[in-house]
Amino acid sequence: MQDSDLRICSTTVVCVCRDGRVALGADGQVSMGNTIIKSSASKIRSLCGGTILGGFAGSAADGLTLFELLEAKLEAVGGNFVRGAVELAKDWRMDRRYRRLEALMVVASQDRCLLLSGTGDVIQPDDGVLAIGSGGNFALAAARALMRHTSMSAVEIVREALTVAGEICVFTNLEHQILELPAPEGT
Repeated sequence: MQDSDLRICSTTVVCVCRDGRVALGADGQVSMGNTIIKSSASKIRSLCGGTILGGFAGSAADGLTLFELLEAKLEAVGGNFVRGAVELAKDWRMDRRYRRLEALMVVASQDRCLLLSGTGDVIQPDDGVLAIGSGGNFALAAARALMRHTSMSAVEIVREALTVAGEICVFTNLEHQILELPAPEGT
């Protein structure tokens, strides 16, 4: 086997914002080449005291580093979610120490979800749905269809979108972890 054959392949992470609720989920599979080396990895987490959800696709060490950097940025900007995300994306693109981090991130607060990349992207979707990873396009298509044609909750849409992706993408399994931000009180 060559080194390129041992590349760790991606995953599926999907985020849905609907009716004041935010759900973020990921599958648990980690693959190296054509071998599944773990089926229950955790690729999502709650950040900033449970007010933000984050997920990554790509290198685990790089994704975990990005979680730490985002929390530090949010603390430095007084918890301003968008500003913290923009500052992270700028550092990720410009700082020599971070340029080689190989991952994508989806992060979400109560009122928005964002895709962050090492090229400086900070993208907020028009429809409240984001997905990344090797199964991301499958999950994105499924989630958008469910948003348009059902009254399913954000959590239900994330679960079904991950299932669809897991049935199609060989680097995505059917073992899911899903986190949710509840609706603000009074809604």
